[in-house]
Amino acid sequence: MQLPIVAPAPLVTAHADVFRDLFENRCQFHHFQNYLTGLIVLDNKSLANITRCVLESADKTNLSRFFSEAPWFQDRVNDRRVAYLLQQTKEVRRPKADGLLILDDTLCEHVGSLFDYVDRHYNHGDDTYPLAHNPVTSHYVSGPVRFPVDLRLYRRYEECTQWETFVQQHFPDRPIPTTKKERARFHKEVDPILLEDPKFQKLHKQFRTKIDLGIALLEAAIQHTVPFSVLLFDSWYLAEEPRVHGALPEKDWISLLKKNRNLETNSFVLKDATGKPLHLEGPHIAVEDLVPLIPPTAYRAVTVGDKTYWTFTLAVRLPGLGKVRLVVSFKNAELTGTYAVLVSNRADWDAPRIITLYLQRWPIETFYQDGKTHLGLMSIACATLKPFKNIGVWCSWRIRSCIWTAFPVTDERKLAHQNHWGSVSSASPSPHASRDLVCARAPSTRAKGSRYLWLFVRQATTGYGEMRSPLLAQNTTVEDHGGLHTFDAR
Repeated sequence: MQLPIVAPAPLVTAHADVFRDLFENRCQFHHFQNYLTGLIVLDNKSLANITRCVLESADKTNLSRFFSEAPWFQDRVNDRRVAYLLQQTKEVRRPKADGLLILDDTLCEHVGSLFDYVDRHYNHGDDTYPLAHNPVTSHYVSGPVRFPVDLRLYRRYEECTQWETFVQQHFPDRPIPTTKKERARFHKEVDPILLEDPKFQKLHKQFRTKIDLGIALLEAAIQHTVPFSVLLFDSWYLAEEPRVHGALPEKDWISLLKKNRNLETNSFVLKDATGKPLHLEGPHIAVEDLVPLIPPTAYRAVTVGDKTYWTFTLAVRLPGLGKVRLVVSFKNAELTGTYAVLVSNRADWDAPRIITLYLQRWPIETFYQDGKTHLGLMSIACATLKPFKNIGVWCSWRIRSCIWTAFPVTDERKLAHQNHWGSVSSASPSPHASRDLVCARAPSTRAKGSRYLWLFVRQATTGYGEMRSPLLAQNTTVEDHGGLHTFDAR
């Protein structure tokens, strides 16, 4: 049984006035509050169900038209949200030098392909290609304070440019290969000809890689004056292009490093167990070839929290990125099983500091889990998306209007237990789905041309791996996913 929504929730009304001047009239502002209330209190978070539960609405299309037609601007709402969060957390945030910005992406799976920009994206967690949206997000962490900052939607090149349609137009007799290598060769053959088509060329210019989107998110965070000094991201966003390196002015960064990345052999000296320098042939050596050459006696134990890692660190030069600090880490003293490689532009930092900082990337993973379960992220979708300004991206997150849920937080509160370097499957619901009060896969919310409001809940922890959510009247525990080395460095 679902209770009707007779008025906006007190939690919503307590903070909604901050956004009042961004809406043209009282009705728009009321729809804004009703929708946020529905996201909080209803199990089924579809637009149709929220509309059905709002008693005072005489016309059940009001909420749909609020998203598709009402003249309000999602960018302004998000700008106000970020400013409000920063103002509200001023007393509990740590200094700017300890502030972190995290870049990551996730998959929001859908059943069916009737949604704009839905496509088959690679899920590295289970090696599948589900139908999904692939948002790239930025997340701010400063001690007990953590919240999402912004979002961009990643669209695959073939979907963004309608590549298959143009291939069929220009090469009607050529079958499109299905295997990865053959398709790549086919791209090299036909793309130069397709680019001579003005329509295809226009779509080609709209394509943005994940690195492009990551840079845009970084620039947006700087524009929002988010007080951070360290950027955390995974190996997908670590590129050699000078534009990436130049996009990090006065910012320290830490990333996972792909094991096939090359190191300049003349930039370091590696010694064997007897202390004699090893001769490395060629100008470069791959990380995966270097690790077996490191003597076991060179590893040192580093303990962070209740986890101990056996690490080796070295200052090296990465082509395109210059001098960096490398940290190779195993999860056991026998140096067996998988290992992870961290890299930072701060060559003067030691292994404990780099590991401790990178472990604070974990809150973005718990946010994805909560968003897909408690907050109905997996259920939010729309059949048609209305592009705004200069980007035609997915609006479900980007156009969020987020009420700050003022959970009690003090400096004594601890971060969620930092128990691995990376993530569980980016497309999977939370492992707590069996005991969530909110259905993890509610019916899709659709509204023609719709823009979506989104409730972002700050995660305030009450202990190791425990997040207290008064909205749900329960504690959710972040389970151990096997330590730092479960992350798949793509």
